[in-house]
Amino acid sequence: MSSLALSAAEEDGFQPPTISETHLPEIFPWMAEWGTGFGKNMLMAVLAVILIWWLFSAAIRKQALVPSRGQFLAEGAYGFVRNTIGRDILGDKHFKPWIPLLFTVFFFVLFNNLFGAIPFLQMPTFSHAGPAYAMAGIIWITWVALGFKLYGAKFMKLMTVPSGVPKPLLIILTPLEFLSNFVIRPLTHSLRLMAVMLAGHIIVMLCGSGAEFLITQAEGAFNTGLGVAILLGSVPLYFLELIMMVLQAFVFALLTAIYIQGSIEADAH
Repeated sequence: MSSLALSAAEEDGFQPPTISETHLPEIFPWMAEWGTGFGKNMLMAVLAVILIWWLFSAAIRKQALVPSRGQFLAEGAYGFVRNTIGRDILGDKHFKPWIPLLFTVFFFVLFNNLFGAIPFLQMPTFSHAGPAYAMAGIIWITWVALGFKLYGAKFMKLMTVPSGVPKPLLIILTPLEFLSNFVIRPLTHSLRLMAVMLAGHIIVMLCGSGAEFLITQAEGAFNTGLGVAILLGSVPLYFLELIMMVLQAFVFALLTAIYIQGSIEADAH
């Protein structure tokens, strides 16, 4: 933030932070201009996998009838995904095979979101469109492949041709259903996560850099007091962003379960 304030002073005015200023250089920059360099985003995704594996492995390593604090938290987290997201959405008959996927999706998104609360890491992994598209793409392939596995080619008809609709209306509704289910659904699944993560963090950055500029660079007691007020106001915004990070992980995993459930019961209507 200091560099942002200094650049603002040199230009005789406040220069708001940009997304590029939150990024570190590519760690291994080969072919980086085509987006293939190994950067901080990729590093955080790998780190999330390692942390999830380490935390849950450590928590269940010494299982006991009377659980330790770590075991209690791990079992509670697993039970939340299993029951609230898995069983309540997919039903008692279908939920068990999908618990590993839902557990992975929820905690992978959660850990990558929470990285945005750590100053050095700065931006949540899913505040970039690429990782969000990749995650939504994996889920899209999963539920579409499941639908074709269960129903074959009939799955396309089940997902695009509403039942009980007069045939003349199908000329309009069928393309809309196709776009809604196979195009718009994965786009909104990814962009919802990306937009919320990016917007929340940019707001916190603006508050921090603006407060620093007013306190350290601008003249006058009023500007200093305003900077302090903005700085204090950014604290509840920071915690609000933490809540949104958890909520978005839950929403992403919940929608994953809903899409899978839709494929399993595509012929229910």
